[in-house]
Amino acid sequence: MDKSITVAVERTYQHPVYKKVVRRTKKVLAHDESNQCQIGDVVRIVESKPLSHRKRWRLQRIVSKVE
Repeated sequence: MDKSITVAVERTYQHPVYKKVVRRTKKVLAHDESNQCQIGDVVRIVESKPLSHRKRWRLQRIVSKVE
């Protein structure tokens, strides 16, 4: 997909009964206007108006580039 990136958003929380820290990952599509992201980049995304059926986020900035 042109001008689109798939971002893995990871969140952690403590299970209410077992007190174990659980990690969950969700994939979201984001809009990358200039096609500047590469696989492995750490990015910051922000909410936006719906851009397509599944795209409701846009790239704000690249936090760190992959080597």
